[in-house]
Amino acid sequence: MTSTPRPDAFGASRAARTLGVGLLAAVWVLATPSTAHASLMSPEMEDTVAKWIAIFALFFVPVVLIVVFWLVHILPEQIAHKRHHPQFEAIRTLCLLSLVFGGLLWPLAWIWAYTKPVGYKLAYGTDKHPDYFKEKGLPDPSDDLRDRLASLEARGVPANDLDAIRADVAAIEARVAATTTAGEVK
Repeated sequence: MTSTPRPDAFGASRAARTLGVGLLAAVWVLATPSTAHASLMSPEMEDTVAKWIAIFALFFVPVVLIVVFWLVHILPEQIAHKRHHPQFEAIRTLCLLSLVFGGLLWPLAWIWAYTKPVGYKLAYGTDKHPDYFKEKGLPDPSDDLRDRLASLEARGVPANDLDAIRADVAAIEARVAATTTAGEVK
């Protein structure tokens, strides 16, 4: 048969009595004054540490912040270069202007670096920077078409293939010329 703890003369069990005594001891320790130490270091050591913290805060932190600010602001330029963006130089210029204007233009440069210029491909026939073609050893599409045909002829491409290409180019040029003169008359 199990027995229940019997209350003592005061009506409290042994665990409650132990808790009460421990609580009174904690209150007594916290309430009695003792010597206080403001620091773990001596006053001379505190001065030395404070001097080095001040030197660090005045010289090292601003340099690090300026470098981080600069590195963040050239990210769009690096992205545009990596993606062979055809307007890479303009994005670089916008990044530099963003540095001057305190970062206000940086989001525009970031968005521009990730976009594909639609009108650029219409105007120049490609959406890649000319350096892309140099790196890959490809002919630059912005070169004159006649120069490219002459280089193909010099490499030994069969004449009948080149004549067909020249005929296609002449037909396209005639169509474009007819469209522009008809457009001017109206």
